[in-house]
Amino acid sequence: MRLDGFGLLVDDMPTMIRFYRDVLGFEILESEDTKNVYLVKDGTLFLLYGRKDFEKMTSRTYEYVKGLNGHFEIAMYVDTFEEVDAQYERILANGGQSVLEPTTEPWGQRTCYIADPEGNLVEIGSFNRPFAR
Repeated sequence: MRLDGFGLLVDDMPTMIRFYRDVLGFEILESEDTKNVYLVKDGTLFLLYGRKDFEKMTSRTYEYVKGLNGHFEIAMYVDTFEEVDAQYERILANGGQSVLEPTTEPWGQRTCYIADPEGNLVEIGSFNRPFAR
């Protein structure tokens, strides 16, 4: 088994599509008006599922946290500390909500957190060098 991607259950599909596509740079793979939207970033599949559609499909109801939530984070990497700061400012100017201003941590990473329009955490970080596995 291999990881294929990950998804979010969303309430406001058009707003979330615009944020992930237009602000964070995910590529949308089909029409915006579908019930489940497939986006991709750097080879990773990212899905947005409409909450009501998912509940109908699974014949269940779910509880959802409102506002900021700390269930998980989406981590994004940039090559330099300056890019962390620049991306943070750009994302705030385009609708992101500040959670943590850019900070250089004791372990050497510069990081910041923003929240998407539905309160999910997005981290932008760097070790001031290109990403390497």
